[in-house]
Amino acid sequence: MPGPRDLDPSSSPRALLGAELRHAREKAGLSQEEVGQRLFVSGSFIGQLEAGTRRMQREYARLLDEVLGTGDFFQRNCGVTAKSRYPEHFAEAAEAETLSSEIREYAPLLIPGLLQTPAYTRAVCRAYRPTAPEEQIEELVAARMERAQLLDDPTQPLLWAVVDEAALRRVTGGRKVMAEALRHLADLAKRGRVIVQVLPFDAGAHAAMQGAIKLMDFENAPPLVYFEGVGTGRLEDDPATVKDQRFRYELLTACALSPGDSLALIEGMAQDYAHEAHT
Repeated sequence: MPGPRDLDPSSSPRALLGAELRHAREKAGLSQEEVGQRLFVSGSFIGQLEAGTRRMQREYARLLDEVLGTGDFFQRNCGVTAKSRYPEHFAEAAEAETLSSEIREYAPLLIPGLLQTPAYTRAVCRAYRPTAPEEQIEELVAARMERAQLLDDPTQPLLWAVVDEAALRRVTGGRKVMAEALRHLADLAKRGRVIVQVLPFDAGAHAAMQGAIKLMDFENAPPLVYFEGVGTGRLEDDPATVKDQRFRYELLTACALSPGDSLALIEGMAQDYAHEAHT
């Protein structure tokens, strides 16, 4: 009897692979927790693989084939889900964004990627890679703008960003670029597509002084938190870790300016940058 067919890379491979995993697990009569125990991961991690919010790594694919008796099906097909135009450390988080129902992000040094303009992104990428060829920089810019298309949907995902004043004050790409970037940020807020709060310098010490926070919630999978550093990043699904980071984020919203006051500050700064660029 022939085994399962290879997945078609053109038709949501992670969703298809997750559906196959759920089918094979249920056929084997195992719960998510039982499969997780055999792979030395949590049951929620198996649920995220089934929902397509986590990418299946090759080592897990091999173990799943052994545990579920699927021959080499998952090993053959996990490579399809690994293809991404994003850096390896961020690829899984970028893919999870597309499936999320809510995103909450604290950005201490940069305007969040989903809210950037092409010129701002170009300046950031060039700073990260000062010797890279121009075509490589443009590929990175195109990938980030493709991510931003997530906001073309009028309602989902909910995006709530707390942006540190430092990110707005750092002149990235010049004053003309900053004026455009802040006008874009203000426009998204005025349209009601995103909630933006500015964490002012006057707030003093706060609960996330050690780095950024990115929380993602899903309708049919457990929440995730993404930790990012220079050239590195990781997704976490540990409930205690997610709970701790959510509490920190809530503290930040309490310390930040209201959405209305934040919008006024952003628009005022955009006007200042535009005036400075003109003169």
